[in-house]
Amino acid sequence: MFRDDFVMFCYGDIAGQVRGKGFPGRDLEARMAKGIGWTPTNINISAFGPIGDSPFGAYGDLILMPDPETKVLVDFGDGSPREHFYLCDVLETDCTPWICCPRTFLKRALDDLARETGLRIMAALEQEFVYSGAEANAASAYNLASVRRHGEFGGAFLHAARMAGIDIDSYLPEFGPRQYEVTYRPAPAVRAADCAIIVREIARATAHRLGHQATFAPITAANGVGNGVHIHMSLWDDAGRPVTYDAAAPRGLSANAAQFIAGILHHMPALCAITAPSLVSYLRLTPYRWSASFTNLGYRDREAGVRIAPVFETRGAAPAEQYNFEYRAADAAANPYLALAVLVRAGLEGIRQRLAAPPVVDVHPAEMSPDELTRLGIARLPQSLDESLRALEANDTVRGWFPPPLYETYMRYKRWEMEYLGELSPDELCRRYAEVY
Repeated sequence: MFRDDFVMFCYGDIAGQVRGKGFPGRDLEARMAKGIGWTPTNINISAFGPIGDSPFGAYGDLILMPDPETKVLVDFGDGSPREHFYLCDVLETDCTPWICCPRTFLKRALDDLARETGLRIMAALEQEFVYSGAEANAASAYNLASVRRHGEFGGAFLHAARMAGIDIDSYLPEFGPRQYEVTYRPAPAVRAADCAIIVREIARATAHRLGHQATFAPITAANGVGNGVHIHMSLWDDAGRPVTYDAAAPRGLSANAAQFIAGILHHMPALCAITAPSLVSYLRLTPYRWSASFTNLGYRDREAGVRIAPVFETRGAAPAEQYNFEYRAADAAANPYLALAVLVRAGLEGIRQRLAAPPVVDVHPAEMSPDELTRLGIARLPQSLDESLRALEANDTVRGWFPPPLYETYMRYKRWEMEYLGELSPDELCRRYAEVY
């Protein structure tokens, strides 16, 4: 079958979905310069079909302007159309940034961090998903046979990701049935968020060509294993030197990094409204599920809200360049630009306020007394989307990071999502989210 080349200009919306407009490939050079038209209300299209509650209505026009560095061009070699798309900033028609553009929101947070502190962020988003073409084996975790049994997917996915410019670090069968995890090497924060979107779309594209589905839904069954997005971050100075690590400090955590993490933990209940923004996210954020459930800092602890990741002291491996911390209360229902942006803002606030280094706890907070939790400044994370949205509404600092139109748009959409799906049972909710993520 003859076909023309087809290109999409895309961006990530409030629901964490990738949307955009396409055009014939022959127009690519011209479109790279002028972009393609877009509509404000499109940011409120829900993952489930209808347009959520939008403040924009039918009014307004915007531009999707591609970033050439985000080019994805993947030929699967099976005769199917190529995956050819770019990720975009959203601009007003006069080419100024749109106030509700998620990618611009992250860029501005990073600019403020750099201007006030001289610090840069390197990040990587560790992502889990369920592949329907794998064998549903309860003992599949980390099993060599699990990679063998999922057939062509793994090799095809890794090849496609490499063709899309993703520097894959690891790929493995995770703990849940049919669950896999993929990581990529750290990159500057905007690129890290771009990579998160590209990885998801390439996994879905690979699964589609094999007649199956890859879902990054936060959890696919109410009593199942969750799919997390673990956000790894490290601080670097203007000279390109890593500054998260201090060999003389407790657990190796530098003063700036300790303040940065303290800011995240202090505001974490409100941050969950952005980083864990679905009705099913809170089925995962419960104690003893190897997921975050409290605002605690842990050392190599996969139940901590934020954990200090391990350093491998093998020959020639510099600890400072490896040293990073990991925010664990996130999933793929979140827009990665918004999620990273609020973490950067919270960290900057911790540095501004010179917050005390949070204690590293080696006991699960669920086993601590209320008095001990209070003494250590540890709180239970929200246990529902409604609770996290109310935490955001009550937090003047976090609310103030958002331009008012973006805050209103986000809150109206999330309240609409709660109302639209709120009568469903937990298992039915999981099924609906699994279908669209």
